[in-house]
Amino acid sequence: MPSDHVVIAPDKFKGTLTASEVAAHVAAGLGGVAAVAVPVADGGDGTVDAAVAAGYRRVEIGVRGPTGRPVTAAFGLLDGAAVIEAAQACGLALLRCSGAALAPLTASTRGVGELIAAAVRMGVKKVVLGLGGTATTDGGAGLVQALGGRLLTRRGVELAPGGAALANLESLDLTRLRDLSGVEFLLASDVDNPLLGPQGAAAVYGPQKGASPDDVSALEAGLERWADVAEACVGRSARSLPGAGAAGGLGFAAQLFLGARMRPGIELLLEMAGFRDALDGARLVITGEGALDEQTLRGKAPAGVARAAAAHDPPVPVVAVCGVCTLSAAELQAAGIAVAYALTDIEPDIAACRAQSGPLLERLARQIAEDWLA
Repeated sequence: MPSDHVVIAPDKFKGTLTASEVAAHVAAGLGGVAAVAVPVADGGDGTVDAAVAAGYRRVEIGVRGPTGRPVTAAFGLLDGAAVIEAAQACGLALLRCSGAALAPLTASTRGVGELIAAAVRMGVKKVVLGLGGTATTDGGAGLVQALGGRLLTRRGVELAPGGAALANLESLDLTRLRDLSGVEFLLASDVDNPLLGPQGAAAVYGPQKGASPDDVSALEAGLERWADVAEACVGRSARSLPGAGAAGGLGFAAQLFLGARMRPGIELLLEMAGFRDALDGARLVITGEGALDEQTLRGKAPAGVARAAAAHDPPVPVVAVCGVCTLSAAELQAAGIAVAYALTDIEPDIAACRAQSGPLLERLARQIAEDWLA
């Protein structure tokens, strides 16, 4: 690790650049300055890419996507640990990129369970499951089915996929559920919503996945029935746990059936990437994401990077790069970010920012070098 170096630890610029690409452009703009790239994520899209950048091996397999069609999904593998990104198997991006219609009532997390099963077959004893960016609101029912659970109607027929069908759930058969008691599960998420209610999975996130008001009501009813049956079967409650509503309720199933523990996603990813060691001898940290806004302050990657840099001995100053920034200087400083450099500061046209994001980032990095490293 070079001394007197810069640590470049950005999240992705969603829809434009991956975290690794952002880091590469910033490094190029810094010129000859010694730099260590630590691409990060907070549990959503880009989590596997961040793990691979940290040294994990990329493993690709075919699973069922959110609407049941086959997709190729990846997870990271290293020393008996797997990093699984739910969005790889049931992400909104899978539907949008293929031009498929959103399926708020029927989208399933089954592919996530298939990824977990594949990782366990490869001998992993620890799974970090990144939650975020999913197209699903099925409470993790699909995951349970993929691991051997049977969701049955009153007639004893296997339940159709998706959150709406859960309203017809009569019983849950776990006799063939895979025994994963020897595997540690950690949930990487910045979401603390419960499963049900006005702050729950359906009400808060359903509309983002294409759900109409009537759809939200149907999903809420399905999730409530799912919680009643599942908790009675397992013998404990999980619906009100922080993060139960993450990823359309996937957090509920993971905590109830897998014994998973919630951790802020950015904290887990920084640990995996060896961020603390990278800070030793650093003179500056450059973080960032596509938009620095109120969501950033609620546990997104740049805020987590800034907290970790402030906690280091000695503390390391943090600046951020972004596409657009709607935070005030006081809000940035309260989050531990000294200043933000936005693409829109040098190119007001958003479309041009997206088209030229790489070269514009390099220009911002040159300005950072002048301001902080001269």
